[in-house]
Amino acid sequence: MDKKTQSLPIALWALTLATFGIGTTELVPMGLLPTIAHDLEVSLFATGLLITGYALGVVVGVPVLSLFSSRVSRKTLLLMLIAGFSIGNILCALAPNYTFLMIARIVVSFMHGSFFGESYVMAAKLAPPDKKTSALALVATGLTLSTVLGAPLGTYLGLTYGWRVPFYVITGIGVLSLAAMAWLIPSMKQEDIPSLRKQARVLRRPQVLLALSMTVFGIGGVFTVFTYITPLLEQITGIASQDVATILLVYGIGSLVGNIIGGKLSDWRLMPTLLGCLVALTIVLTGMTFTIHHPIMAIISIFIWGIVAFAPIPPLQMYILEKSSDAPQFASGLNVAAFNLGNALGAFLGGLTMENPLLNLQALPWVAASVTSIGVVLTIVSVRVDIKILEKRDIYYDESTAKTNNHRAKCTC
Repeated sequence: MDKKTQSLPIALWALTLATFGIGTTELVPMGLLPTIAHDLEVSLFATGLLITGYALGVVVGVPVLSLFSSRVSRKTLLLMLIAGFSIGNILCALAPNYTFLMIARIVVSFMHGSFFGESYVMAAKLAPPDKKTSALALVATGLTLSTVLGAPLGTYLGLTYGWRVPFYVITGIGVLSLAAMAWLIPSMKQEDIPSLRKQARVLRRPQVLLALSMTVFGIGGVFTVFTYITPLLEQITGIASQDVATILLVYGIGSLVGNIIGGKLSDWRLMPTLLGCLVALTIVLTGMTFTIHHPIMAIISIFIWGIVAFAPIPPLQMYILEKSSDAPQFASGLNVAAFNLGNALGAFLGGLTMENPLLNLQALPWVAASVTSIGVVLTIVSVRVDIKILEKRDIYYDESTAKTNNHRAKCTC
């Protein structure tokens, strides 16, 4: 078949649907925290820990499941992960109390990181040789759409019909994607990959640790506010609960724009883009301390916040892959874990801020800005480390060249 007429396999859409569902189930509770807290008769802080618990489950799940995944075929592994995801979500919908809901969320979270890692590998294998990047972009679109559409629609359903309804819908998405993958994805053997111990050697590199820390604190600042965006908008901005979903849609559109901008700028200048994005994020979060009191200004700032919150993600991913080129799958999984660790950190700090008698919801934006500013400092440190490494290489190269020239000169004589 002519390359020009080759198209991406329809099986990729099954993976995209699954990533949409997984991304949505992580984000939906953030718009429903007051509703869940009221129904289960727990505090807002305790409900926020559902976000922290999920994120930590992703962090733990990636390395734990990787110990067993090498012996299972790729298709079987994907089907097992999405089946576990579906079971976990139906348990969330049926949860009779807070403890049960927390356990069900952790079950879902264990599937999260591993599914994303495996789905990207599968997408690259299914795509024609000249369309691998397009295949990865298509699967990643599911995650983007979960922010733009999944979270706002889930929030709307939860506020209108009850917080359990979005979990039923997400379960349906999981079952549908499970059936589609079982039917459309061909069986593939798992290739021999280096042991986890060998891949973990990348953690000895200061630049990799710095990159992961940049992700944790950069994203941590975002989720310090985003986890509690619904009570913040309702109690501080004065937005009606039924309008929260619309504002989350505004944020989602901003995140889509930011993801595109961050990717384009990263191809131009990676580290300046990363540093500039994190600085901009810190400034916007600081400004939200004041703009969040005025509905129109709050909506404008939330749109800009969506842009600067997601713009650093492509350069962060690109940077860690660049520094871990000999273990890209492991590094990608690490970055997913770091992202969720930042999610957990932000949700926890946001909850502590609300519970502190000297602070309250109004303090969330500047606390978030303080967290992100740590990411800015780490990025500056990382740039300096890169410069020093390049300088050492140049010195070594100059010395090696001088020795070679001197040896040649002696031989000529």
